[in-house]
Amino acid sequence: MKHSVIVIGLGRFGTAAALELMQLGHEVLAIDVDERRVNDIAPDVTYAHQLDATDDEALRSVGAAEFEHAIVAISGAAEASIFATMALRTLGVTNVVAKAGSVLHGAILERVGATRVVHPEQEAGRRVAHAFEIRQIIDYLDVAPDFGIVKTQPPASWQGKTLGELDLPGRYGLDPIVLRRGERVTIHPEGSERLSAEDELTLIGRDEQLERLADQPG
Repeated sequence: MKHSVIVIGLGRFGTAAALELMQLGHEVLAIDVDERRVNDIAPDVTYAHQLDATDDEALRSVGAAEFEHAIVAISGAAEASIFATMALRTLGVTNVVAKAGSVLHGAILERVGATRVVHPEQEAGRRVAHAFEIRQIIDYLDVAPDFGIVKTQPPASWQGKTLGELDLPGRYGLDPIVLRRGERVTIHPEGSERLSAEDELTLIGRDEQLERLADQPG
């Protein structure tokens, strides 16, 4: 489903979000106070405007009240991101995702109406902490306390074996949920799937079980 999304703050995080939303087929209104940033992204988004997003009248003038979704990605200015979030909610934007630089900043954003708060630096740090010891791990996602999802390349000891032979749920307490083989993606792969070095396997399980992947020969 196509959505219309406002992205406020065109630093690395906001720019990446805006461009990815465009790739996914959504309509994007990109906003920043920095004219250079606005000019840089303008050819690649639906609309781009230079304005102060803490001013609800300025936001109203570019049609922000007609949007249901927004991402507040202002970097290095907690006060500006808080007021921008408040302004969007005042205009009736129902879904506001806001980037926070600290736990306190995030708590304030929630208090003023952000529907979701993200902590990209903390989240990236957790992913690195979980993955740095296990060279096969491509990415890690924290889904609950002590519970995660990893995307991994099958270790050498798994290659050439089927998922049924490996019995990952029984032996490791890990459930395979996605198998990617080139352009082919299989959800909940069958036990007959035989793994190779080029595959990407996504597993879900407790962190202590995921850490056992480090014991597998690479």
